[in-house]
This record gives sequence, C-alpha cells and structure tokens, in this order.
Amino acid sequence: MAASPVHYPWYKKEDTDAFFALFQNNIANFVIIAITMLGMGFPASIVFGQVLPGAAVAVMVGNFYYAWSAARLARKENRADVTALSYGISTPVMFVFLFGVLLPAKQLTGDAELAWKVAVAACFISGAIEAAVSLIGRWVQYHLPRAAMLGAVAGVALTFIAGEMLFKTLEMPVIGLLVLAIIIVGLVARVSMPFRLPTSLFAIVIGTAMAYLIGDAGGERFSDAFNHLGFYPLLPNLAWFEGLGLLFTGMLAVLTVVLPITLYNAIETMNNVEAMEAAGDKYDVRECQAVDGAGTMIGALFGGVFPTTVYIATVGAKWMGAGRGYSILNGAVYAVATMFGLIAALAAIIPVSVVAPILVFVGMSMIATAFQSNDTRYYPAVALAMLPYFANYVMTRFNRAAEETVTGISSGVVPMGQGAMFMAIFIGAMTVSVIDHQFRRAAIFAAVAAAFSFVGLMHAPKLAVNAAWDFTLGYLVMGVLFLYFAWQQEKLAIPHASTTRAAATPQPPAAD
Repeated sequence: MAASPVHYPWYKKEDTDAFFALFQNNIANFVIIAITMLGMGFPASIVFGQVLPGAAVAVMVGNFYYAWSAARLARKENRADVTALSYGISTPVMFVFLFGVLLPAKQLTGDAELAWKVAVAACFISGAIEAAVSLIGRWVQYHLPRAAMLGAVAGVALTFIAGEMLFKTLEMPVIGLLVLAIIIVGLVARVSMPFRLPTSLFAIVIGTAMAYLIGDAGGERFSDAFNHLGFYPLLPNLAWFEGLGLLFTGMLAVLTVVLPITLYNAIETMNNVEAMEAAGDKYDVRECQAVDGAGTMIGALFGGVFPTTVYIATVGAKWMGAGRGYSILNGAVYAVATMFGLIAALAAIIPVSVVAPILVFVGMSMIATAFQSNDTRYYPAVALAMLPYFANYVMTRFNRAAEETVTGISSGVVPMGQGAMFMAIFIGAMTVSVIDHQFRRAAIFAAVAAAFSFVGLMHAPKLAVNAAWDFTLGYLVMGVLFLYFAWQQEKLAIPHASTTRAAATPQPPAAD
C-alpha cells in the first residue's frame, strides 16, 4: 500500500527565523549598493528608481522559483522537511560590479546615466553566460571534490559573513553581545525564546529596543529613514539594449571583468547547491545555474546591475528548519519594500549591530557544514581551501584605500585574492587527490590552475595572455611533482602485481 503524501506547508514558524536571516543579508547588500552608488555620483533617481527595483525583481523571481522547486522536491521524495534554496545578490560579485564595472564606466563616460546603462548591459551578458555554463554544471560538480568546493564556501563564510559581521556586532558591544547571546541560545542550542517568538525576531526586537533605550541609536535615524520614501514602480526598460551598443563600441574592457566574475558566480551557485545536498536536500546544479542566469537577465531588463546567485545562507536556513515560506515571503517583501522605499527606512531604523549576529550564525553554520559533511581525513583540504579568501577579504576591503599597506603585509596578498574562488577550489582539489594518492588527478588540477593563471582568471587583475607567468610556472612545477609520485607509485605497484599473479597461478602436482 503506497504511503499517503506528506503535507508540505506554505509557511511555518521556522520560516520566520530564516526570513530575517535572508532578508537582513540581502538588505545589507542593498544598503551598500545605495550608499556606494550615491557616493560615486549616481543620482537617487537611478539608484532608488532603477537599480534597486531591478535587483528586487531578480530577487523576487528567483525566490519564487526556488520555493516552487522545493515543493517539487518535497512531493518527489515525500518529505515535509525540504528547505528552499536562498537567493540573492552575491556579495563578492556585488563589489566587483561596483568597483570593476560601474566606477570605471562612470569615469570613462563622465555620465552617470550612460555608465548605468553599460553596467545593465554587462549584467545582462553575465546572466547569459551563467545560463550557458549550466550546460556543464553537473559534470563540473561530479569531478570537483566536495571538500574543495565546501572549503571555498567556508572561506567566504569565515571572512565576508561571520568575520565581518562579528566586527559589526562589536561596534555596539552592549547591544551586539546581547543579541549574539540570544542567537547562540536560540539557534545554536535550540532553546525556545519567551512567548515562543522566533529567535531572530526576538533578537531584533530586544536589540533595537535596547539600542534606543541606552542611547546607542540616536533619534536622527528616524529622520534619515524617511528621506527616500516614495513610489518606485517595477517597470522594464531598454537600458540593457542601449548599454549593449555602448559596451561593444567603446567599453569592451569591461567584459574582461564580467567573464571571470561570472564564472566565479556560477561556481558559487554550484558550491552552495553542493552544501545544501550535504545538508540533506539535493537540487539539480545545472537547473540552479540556469535559473540564476535567467534571474540576473530578468533583473537587468528592469534596470538591475548586479548578478544573483543561490545564496550561501541556504544551509543556515536548513539548520533553522525552514521550508519554502521564508523564500516566498522574502521575494514578496522585497518587491513591496523596494517600490515604496522602505528598505532604506528599515536599514536606517535598525542598527547594524542588531542584525549582524544573525549573519554570524549563518557563517558559523556554513563553516561547520564544510567539516561535518566530509570525512576527517579531508579536513586539511577544507582548511587549505578556506585560506585564499583571507587574502581576497584584505584585498577587497583595504587595497583600494591603502595599497602600500596591503603590499607591505606581503606581495602575495593581492594576487592570492584575485580569483580566490578558483584558487581555493584547485588547491583544495589537489589536496584531496593527494590524500587519496590519486597523483595523476592532482596533476590535472595543477595543469588547469596553470591554464587559469596563464589567461588571467587567477592571480591577475584582468584577462590577458601570459597574465601571471610566475603562478603559471608554479602550478606546472606542482604538476610535475605530482606526476613523479604517480610514476613512483606505479613502479612500486608493478612488482607487487607480478608477485600476486605468480602466487595465484596454479602449480602442477608434484611427481610421486
């Protein structure tokens, strides 16, 4: 007798915690985008009337699709504990588009509107490339070791999420540490909050109230909150089409930034889908890459300039016990909040130190998953794959304002940070292969790393022929070393195999 289908709810209590984690993660990016673009000289009409609505459309489309995808998986496997994939703007990609696309376009054209159109076209092309990459996504996922991929994700979680958000937590130590304690008790130890409120909501309410009571958050926050309220309709436009003409006639150099960062984005999606499979929910990586590419393109049609991806926060939502409701709510709230300018208002009212501890938990869960989902013998590979993102964090955050200081730390910081995702995966994959004594496989990964360095996808500021010759040579030397050990291994195995065959050959019976 067939089992009756389980009920997969549209929304449940645990979705509230996951919603706040994902919402705050995305809202932080939206606020950074707004502040940075305004500081570059882009008018509010473009920032709040075009860029943020376009990003909101992409976030809405992706979240709605992944909620539907979660329901499909729940029906297929007859499970009610399926968690929808989180979806939003990739933080590292966002910084690259801000300072590698928008800023150069603004400097070259001298016109904010033209620069925005160029960036919209670049975003559209990025989405098209990722959709094309989806055709080989499953093959790449099959051949890259899990320890390497999850180690790379854990590096992002350690630096850009858990590390940076812990800094933000301590900017208001009394409030930040209180909220962090609530998060540890409620989400790590899984202790119920008073009145059975979701932990994240309880933490935000208590933290915000305390911030205003003790005077850490001034009343000027409220006046700032209402400066950009208004109505910003979500309407498509032809900026992407006009931008294509500008891009291909005078700004082809921008594409040298778009290609590597799009490959990075596709791998980030793959890594995060892999992390979710390790946590218990298996989604098709090719489908997810195609959806992320399509979502990015749709956002560009509405004026958005930032590629989107399956979010690193997904495993945190899984740990919280979320379903599909948090994804549906996130998409709907972002559409409404962006149309009426509420995102800037919320960001102004709620201190960053109140929401930062929630993202610390998300980073913690990603790092823990990277280790928990791998055999202990692969822990060194996970740890090594995390390290390139330390350099990427230092480079991204400080190199523009303090280049001499960063170079003074080490001349290897900047080249290590360039293409950090690729380096993390390849160095982790080599380590896994060596641990398994698959030296030829390690040599192949070293050769691919050399090729990536040669064309500038790693260890170089832009695409070029022979872009990082010293790193290319270094990886080739590694490959030769691995091939030597493969040869040694095979040479030792030949006599052993001959002895085994001789022992197994039947001998004629002795004469009487």
